[in-house]
Amino acid sequence: MPTSPTRPDRAAPQPESMLTVLIAFGANLLIAIAKTVAAVLTGAASMLAEAAHSWADTGNEVFLYVAARRAVRPRDPRHPAGYGRDAYVWSLFAAFGLFAVGAGVSIMHGIQELLNPAPAELFGVSYAVLAVAFVLEGTSFLRALRQSRRDARESDRDLLDYVMGTSAPTLRAVFFEDAAALIGLVIAFGGILLHQVTGSAVPDAVGSILVGVLLAVVAVVLIRQNRRFLVGVVVEPEVRAAAVQWLLAQPEIAQITYLHIEYVGPGRVSLVAAVDLEGDTAEHTVAARLNAIEDELARSPRVAWAVLTLSRPGAPALDPQHPADPLMG
Repeated sequence: MPTSPTRPDRAAPQPESMLTVLIAFGANLLIAIAKTVAAVLTGAASMLAEAAHSWADTGNEVFLYVAARRAVRPRDPRHPAGYGRDAYVWSLFAAFGLFAVGAGVSIMHGIQELLNPAPAELFGVSYAVLAVAFVLEGTSFLRALRQSRRDARESDRDLLDYVMGTSAPTLRAVFFEDAAALIGLVIAFGGILLHQVTGSAVPDAVGSILVGVLLAVVAVVLIRQNRRFLVGVVVEPEVRAAAVQWLLAQPEIAQITYLHIEYVGPGRVSLVAAVDLEGDTAEHTVAARLNAIEDELARSPRVAWAVLTLSRPGAPALDPQHPADPLMG
């Protein structure tokens, strides 16, 4: 029998998620300033694209910080499911910012550089800034990677599968943005190096465009995942199976005929179930028995709210081994 009624993906505890975002914010702010200075001094198109990328990431961390703070506000009468989905709203803003600022500026500047090429200079400054940026971005990425690996291991899932599917949008955003940043730095280095070797601004401009395309792809992935959780995502089959096992282990419950569990925030779910109670319970005690089970479910920090009702007469019981969500077929 599971130790908690449900075991949704192991979204990190709030203090750890906040620390991950703050580390990413500090790293991106320092990098953005350094890249901007380098872009002004050198005139390299790829460096300007990287500066736009880092400023977009810095702004995004502010949105992600707000997302992490608002998502843990307790529910109230006007928001009975809590504020968990606020995390996806603010993370969606961050993804749009990455698309509009990071990708848009990088691609537009790269095209302008192709049409009106300009020579670059002080290549050593660019290389030094890129090296420092790689260290800082790598530090932030390793923090997100360690957190993701641990949570993926606890959820018994592959790393990439966990990061793509986790209900924690801040972790997913930092992971993909930092990974894209490291790839972008390599692209920028290649573009600037070819500019220096060939004397042509074309490789530098192409590098700027490639950085923009990379950011656009990451932004679309993040937008898609946040939209999914805003619309509503049911939990994984193993979580449903654990919930069924827990409910059937309660001495009051004979069988379950309906069960729907949906994410309502990072690592938090809502649960609706129809059950048959053991024995011929008097009507005036049914509500009390159901409420007692609901209260037990709500003690789990990962259950935002739970509602149990009696099954319809003649409704078939769920198969404990394959408890498919009735809405999913």
